Amino acid sequence: MGHWLTIAMTRWEATVAWAGAEPVTAELTVEVDSFEVLHGEGGVKGLSGPEKVLVKSNALKSLDAKRYPEIRFAADTIDKAGDGYRLTGKLHIRGKSREHVIDLRTEDLGDDWRMSVESTVRQTDYGVKPYSLLMGSVKVADEVAVSFTAVHPKA
Repeated sequence: MGHWLTIAMTRWEATVAWAGAEPVTAELTVEVDSFEVLHGEGGVKGLSGPEKVLVKSNALKSLDAKRYPEIRFAADTIDKAGDGYRLTGKLHIRGKSREHVIDLRTEDLGDDWRMSVESTVRQTDYGVKPYSLLMGSVKVADEVAVSFTAVHPKA
């Protein structure tokens, strides 16, 4: 009860199309059933193994993972912005699509690039009913923070 959950989607693929040195389209596809609970902060007591399994099961039901096995973001427009790029496109979750803007930060690590994103997604915009228990005393917030970090070689 009262945990701030950190989860990971462990199977995903990103593709980028380039025109010279500039990206022109990008797509990220995530396998919904790759949902894993990493840890829960706060709460009355630590999050046990069986509780993590229950959280995953409830999340997969809420996302209707069997019917909608992927979450996908496809950027139609990519504009250079500050320390990275602004990607504008469609986010597809649970059979619903909505316009979404992502600010992608890039960092030059020498031989590699680090790319990172932080964004907020409102579950109900995509037909996902946030999980709740005990008449709402335990619930997942409608707005969830999503972050993504990847390191990729320049060559």
